Amino acid sequence: MNKWVTINRASALTGYSASAITTKITKGKWPEGVVWNKAPDGRRLVNMHAFDDWVEGNMNKTIMQR
Repeated sequence: MNKWVTINRASALTGYSASAITTKITKGKWPEGVVWNKAPDGRRLVNMHAFDDWVEGNMNKTIMQR
């Protein structure tokens, strides 16, 4: 699996709608540069490894490793 995927691909992989993912990004639930990032072409990409950490409640560990 790719580390960075588009919001639509993340939606297909996780079961969260693209709208739900976008909401988590815009409301700051997922920190930029950790769970998502903006690619050079302006598209938002989701880090699936960090998503797994978020699901497992390990987000503080992920942030500290950066």
